[in-house]
Amino acid sequence: MNRPDVIPSLVLSGYALGRIAAQDAGNEAPAAQWRVLSLLAQAGPRRVGELAASARTTQPGMTRLLGTLERDGLVRRSPDPEDSRATVVTITTRGTEALHAWREEFRAIIAPRFSDLGDEDWAALTRAAEILAAATAVARTGEAR
Repeated sequence: MNRPDVIPSLVLSGYALGRIAAQDAGNEAPAAQWRVLSLLAQAGPRRVGELAASARTTQPGMTRLLGTLERDGLVRRSPDPEDSRATVVTITTRGTEALHAWREEFRAIIAPRFSDLGDEDWAALTRAAEILAAATAVARTGEAR
């Protein structure tokens, strides 16, 4: 595979793994739910508009999703102390627990697909994961790597 094809291949493979895990688990929660909870767990409280931009959705769409997450006790919305017109979203303990359970389920379902990999392949995947995490840190946290 040549260099220009590597990044798109990684992105598409990541999406495919997510779809496979959700299908195999029978998890009917929208992928956007897990993206929002992951972002809140990693980057801390965020405004609704920031979450919408990160999830590549509209603010009204994000507001609807957050309504569902709030009803389920996974997030809490409150006025932004710096701007009373804005709303800040925080993950709750229940949201953190749900995210942890989803990640454990994801690992258990995906792990068998990688059971035949040797140490060299695991080292390559580990390094790729580290590189991807560093490259996406700015988008998640707003902080330079």
